[in-house]
Amino acid sequence: MIDITPIPALSDNYIWILKRPDSDTVVVVDPGEAAPVKTVLAEHGYSVGAYLITHHHGDHVGGLADLLADHPAAVYGPAEAAEKTKAIEHRVAGGDSFTLDCLGVDFEVLDVPGHTLGHIAFVTPGVLLAGDALFRGGCGRVFEGSHAQMQASLASLRQLPDDTLVCGGHEYTQKNLAFAARVEPENADIARVIDEVDALRRDNTPSLPGRIGEEKKINPFMRWDAAPAQRAASDRAGRDLTDPAEIFGVLRDWKDAS
Repeated sequence: MIDITPIPALSDNYIWILKRPDSDTVVVVDPGEAAPVKTVLAEHGYSVGAYLITHHHGDHVGGLADLLADHPAAVYGPAEAAEKTKAIEHRVAGGDSFTLDCLGVDFEVLDVPGHTLGHIAFVTPGVLLAGDALFRGGCGRVFEGSHAQMQASLASLRQLPDDTLVCGGHEYTQKNLAFAARVEPENADIARVIDEVDALRRDNTPSLPGRIGEEKKINPFMRWDAAPAQRAASDRAGRDLTDPAEIFGVLRDWKDAS
């Protein structure tokens, strides 16, 4: 068992803090900003056992150097050459695994290119640290990769157990679900989660993490083989679509333009 806490940062980012209940040593995931992490460390007397980095964007690594200066620890991050974060000590790629003794758990690394070419995700049983590959109800924009790469990445994440927590990098859920409802206006699961998330956000409570099983029901970018999402993408494209990457691409372009 590990405790997982999202720390709000920047305008809509989450920095994830992982710890064992019986420990004061934490793992920091994607520290886009140093100040909120330092506040948590000081308030609770925590030390840092490791940093995990999913990709090179500044809103995920911008606070890393500052944190390392005061709280040095091992840094695990992408091995891909396109990922240029200099402070990464342990460069890992899909198929790699490692143990963090401070948590007492093993992590598996998944390659999830699309948002960036070298984007990775970290998985430990029951928990997915997804970065910007997967959000609740959505996914990251395809900045460096292709639609086919991103769809394949989401296909690999969709195979994780349904109860896996999805710890994504942004509080985008309400916007994501508004788009999901446009794609599938008759989807009762989407309507239910919209009500749930609206209640959370009214109280300024994070809407994350989600769960893989829920994403398969509500997230249009993981529903390329669901008839309503296929129809919506085909209507948008003006022709019948059956290829998963094409369906994903039409939906992603639609969302980007909305």
